[in-house]
Amino acid sequence: MLRYIMLRGCLAILVAFTVSLAAFLLLNVASDPAQAIAGEDATAEVVETIRARYGLDRPLPVRYLDWLGGVVQGDFGESYYWHKPVASLVADRVDETLTLAFSALAVTILIAIPLGALAALNPNSWIDRFALGVAVSAQAIPNFWLGLLMIIFFAVTIPIFPVSGDSTWRHFVLPAFVLGSSSVPAVMRLTRTGLIEVMGADYIRTARSKGFRGWQLLRRHALRNAILPVISVLAVQLGQKFGGSVITESIFAINGLGRLALESILGADIPTVQMLIFVFAIVFVAMNLLADILNAAIDPRIRIG
Repeated sequence: MLRYIMLRGCLAILVAFTVSLAAFLLLNVASDPAQAIAGEDATAEVVETIRARYGLDRPLPVRYLDWLGGVVQGDFGESYYWHKPVASLVADRVDETLTLAFSALAVTILIAIPLGALAALNPNSWIDRFALGVAVSAQAIPNFWLGLLMIIFFAVTIPIFPVSGDSTWRHFVLPAFVLGSSSVPAVMRLTRTGLIEVMGADYIRTARSKGFRGWQLLRRHALRNAILPVISVLAVQLGQKFGGSVITESIFAINGLGRLALESILGADIPTVQMLIFVFAIVFVAMNLLADILNAAIDPRIRIG
């Protein structure tokens, strides 16, 4: 088990730094960073001045190793756009993104697991088809379109929640629903499949013979075993919520890391974009590593390997 965790941890670190290298190359090779900072109408002299000022005239390997060495020492560089340390920009906005990510995960759990349980208790019925229909719809609707619908219906037509902002918990209700709905299909289907498989086990038949039925049978016997794979999937979904909030935060004007990433891209702020990609990759890889550890704890065949 320990060997497996160490192997997966080394692979996770390798993936994170591979992502950082790919992001660095794409940001610095696809276009001229100095020209992007100076603007399209800037003269060649201004562009060269900016190139020298920010050290963009150095070779790419030297610049990448310099950036990587700074990250190891906790120095994430300075923003070209805000003229502030990138670390302080990330620290100022990470709370909003964490709140949105965990709220969205809660929405996923509250919708997907009950739907999956209902579908498993009533296989091939209209309830099962309704639950699958909800899952397919949630997967098909884009976040930006669903977000606009939520604003029109629940912030404008029926002013229950605020249109935008992040000052109170009410500001996170609509964006959490929008971001969390995209994970409903995967979690719902996994819950349904796991419960249907568990409901055919011998110990479930024994529980039925003792008089357990319906939700009582589900809660006391079936769900505790069927939910274990779902927990590992939820860990991966949390990583996706953390790094996939750019559109949702932009629509609802939440000052989180996703909106910071969009503003940095529009402002040609390469150090901030590069660091945000690295942070998103680290979180996603960490959540995948947690899912792998949970799977190893669940599946004895992985533990032996």
